[in-house]
Amino acid sequence: MVDEFSAKPTTAEILRWLREDDPARLARLWAAADDVRRQNVGDEVHLRGLVEISNICQRRCAYCGISALRTDLARYRMTPPEILDCAAAADAYGYGTVVLQAGEDPELTGPAIAQLVRDIKSRHRLAVTLSLGERGDDDLRLWLQAGADRYLLRFETSNAELFARIHPSAGRHGRSRIEMLHRLRELGYEVGSGVMCGIPGQSYDDLAADIALFATLDLDMIGVGPYIPHPHTPLGEQVEILRLPAGQQAPNDELTTYKAVALARLVCPQANIPSTTALATLNLAEGRELGLQRGANVVMPNITPMAYRRLYEIYPAKACIAETAQQCIQCMQARIESIGRRVGLGPGGRTGRTKTKPAEDVS
Repeated sequence: MVDEFSAKPTTAEILRWLREDDPARLARLWAAADDVRRQNVGDEVHLRGLVEISNICQRRCAYCGISALRTDLARYRMTPPEILDCAAAADAYGYGTVVLQAGEDPELTGPAIAQLVRDIKSRHRLAVTLSLGERGDDDLRLWLQAGADRYLLRFETSNAELFARIHPSAGRHGRSRIEMLHRLRELGYEVGSGVMCGIPGQSYDDLAADIALFATLDLDMIGVGPYIPHPHTPLGEQVEILRLPAGQQAPNDELTTYKAVALARLVCPQANIPSTTALATLNLAEGRELGLQRGANVVMPNITPMAYRRLYEIYPAKACIAETAQQCIQCMQARIESIGRRVGLGPGGRTGRTKTKPAEDVS
């Protein structure tokens, strides 16, 4: 195993692993990823408190359940006091990070989010991660100045034609998501990105290229999850029509997602990689645990107020939707301990990276 996995896999090797179906061979992949995870980020599992602050979005993405195309969905936007209460809960539960996630809501302005970040940082010793979609440099600089630590922006697929099909351009920034990820690094953020496995029209070659791109981008955080069709979206309505022929289409199943998580760990040894809620949605009994045993080192308990949680419906039947924050933390701790791991302390930033000096115009 040492010789087989002594170096980061090439794109061709990634492709072979994505197509691998021999359990004995895959057991070697799981063990290698778990070993690399242990050597580089240790046995701690870091908890990020997820707050879905708004399901209002002006984009018309073909796969997303909170897209502007959804005229049947009740919309909400949390108030600043509600968001600050969630941050206080994250601190009380011992989470090292709070993640503020939303659709591209035009009312979540640069100054409004900056004030939220300042308020959180002044009251709590929490890292603040933002996941608010494609935003301009002015907003990104302002949030960094306010104290934001990390930014998550999935590129979803490196296949430009497929990306354009599922993610119509807003025509505002004139740059791709890959370019935006580079810009986030230049500004001084810890940078997170990721992909969906099994988008209709995504080939095995596409997914292999995605995973190889993780290494090129040298991501600090990598989110990998299965594409789960939403029946009330254009892509969900055309899944079978758009799917590639058998043998070409990347599967959107649990096994493929584990492979992608393990390979992500091998190409980016020091990155923080969550075992996602989408994995738990496919396998509630042990999906998160298996993800953690195959390269992941982060989980993201949902601390969004119950009144809003069901309305942040990116995909249907999301796991643990009815769990209270208290139930969730108790469950997470028990699951982590059941596999011989321990809950991490502090913000849990990427190991081995000196934070990039912000661009001159940020100061």
